[in-house]
Amino acid sequence: MPFIPHTEQDVASMLKTIGAPTIDALFDEIPAELKAKGLTQVPEGVSEMEITQLMHERAGLDGAPLNFIGAGAYEHHIPAAVWQITTRGEFYSAYTPYQAEASQGTLQVLYEFQTMMTELTGMDVSNASMYDGATALAEALLMAARANSVNTDGLMLVPKALHPFYAEVVNSCTHAQGIRQAVVGYDARTGKIDLEALKHYEGTKPTAVVIAQPNFFGVLEDVDAITDWAHSQGALVVACVNPTSLALLKPPSQWGSKGADIVCGEGQPLGSPLAGGGPYFGFLTCRMPLVRQMPGRIVGRTVDLEGKPGFTLTLQAREQHIRRAKATSNICTNQGLLVTAATIYMSIVGPQGLEKVASASIANTTALIEALTRIKGVELVFASPRFHEAVIRLPRPAAAVLEILADQNIGGGFDLSPFYPELGQTLLVCATETKTAKHIQTFAAALAAALH
Repeated sequence: MPFIPHTEQDVASMLKTIGAPTIDALFDEIPAELKAKGLTQVPEGVSEMEITQLMHERAGLDGAPLNFIGAGAYEHHIPAAVWQITTRGEFYSAYTPYQAEASQGTLQVLYEFQTMMTELTGMDVSNASMYDGATALAEALLMAARANSVNTDGLMLVPKALHPFYAEVVNSCTHAQGIRQAVVGYDARTGKIDLEALKHYEGTKPTAVVIAQPNFFGVLEDVDAITDWAHSQGALVVACVNPTSLALLKPPSQWGSKGADIVCGEGQPLGSPLAGGGPYFGFLTCRMPLVRQMPGRIVGRTVDLEGKPGFTLTLQAREQHIRRAKATSNICTNQGLLVTAATIYMSIVGPQGLEKVASASIANTTALIEALTRIKGVELVFASPRFHEAVIRLPRPAAAVLEILADQNIGGGFDLSPFYPELGQTLLVCATETKTAKHIQTFAAALAAALH
C-alpha cells in the first residue's frame, strides 16, 4: 500500500488540535527507563529510489533457480489476473471476516471457496480456513478425537510416508492433548502403506487413520482398502490430499464403501506463489454429521427480511464467539488473502483447466524420470502409480549432488536421506506443468555431470 507521510505542518496542526505540545508527550506515561536509548543497529535513512534499488539487489540474491523440488511446495503457473484481482483494495484489506462487520463481498468469497473445496473433495461442508496443511492435519486429528465416540483412546495411525514436517507439527500440536501416534510403515517395494503392518493394529481401537494421497513419495495409496479397514475398526478416516491431484483422482468421499470422514491439505498449489517459506493456507472439509466439531469458521448463504440473498457466518467455533469450554478452535486467522487468491485461481482455471494442470504435471514427471534414470547409477525407487513426484536413488551422497546443482542455479530435489536413511541416497523430484522438455534436458545433463 502507498505510504503518504504527514508534513511538519500537518503534525503541528494535529498536535495543536488535541492539545499536546509534542509527539513524545503522547507517550509520557511510559517510564523513561523503558524507552529505547536509540536505534543503534538501524542504518541512516535513504531515499525511495535508493531503498528500491537495495531491495531489488537483495531479492536478486535468491536467484530464480530451475526448480524440481516439490515436497509440499509446488511451482504452478498462476494466471496474471489472479493476483491483479486479489490485490485490489476491496479484497486486499478485508482480512478479518470473523467480525460482525465483515463485508458481504468478503463473506461471499469465502462461501465460494468453501463450495469449490467441497466439490473438489466430495465432502458435505468446508471451513474457511486453516493456517497451513500441517496444522490443518493436526486440527483434523483433534477433531477426530472429539468426534469419535466409539474409539476414544486417542490412538492415531499415521503413515511413515506422510510428509515428515507434517508429522512434526502434528506431534507438537496434539501430544499434550492425549493424542497417541502410531507410525505405520511403508512397503519397501511399492512405497505404499504396508497393509500387513496395518493389520498389526487390528483390535487396538484406533480413533483415526491418516491416509496421505499422494503420499510424501508421490505414490498413490490403495485408498479403498485402507478406508474400509479403518472403518471396520471403528476409526475415522482423515485424508490429507493435494488439491490439484483431485482434478484427476477419485475424491475422498468415494474412497471405499463409505468414503473418508475428514479431508485436509495444503492449498498453496491453488494460486499461491513460492516465496521464502510462505505464507500458505490449509483447507478442511468433512461429512455433515461432524460439522459441529470442525474448527475455524463457516460462511452460509441465506436471505434477508426482504428475500434478498446474503452471506453470514454460521457456525463459529472460536472462543471469541462462544464459551471457552465449548470452543473447538482458537484459530485467529483464516488466511483470507490466500483463500481469496485460491478462489479466483479456481474460478479462472476452472475444472477443465485444473485437470489439464494435473495431467501436464504427471506427463512432465514421467518424462523427467525417464530422462534421469537413463543416467548411469540413477534408479527409480518405487515403480508404483504416482502423481507428480517420484523418488530416485543416486550413486553419490544426495546432499553433495544438490550443492553442485545449486551452483548451476538448479533446485535438484529434496534430500530424503536424513528422514528415510533406509532408502539410501535418495532424492524426491517433482515436475509440474511449468516444466518444458528443455528444462528436463538441462536438469538431466547437469545431474549426469554432477555424478561423474
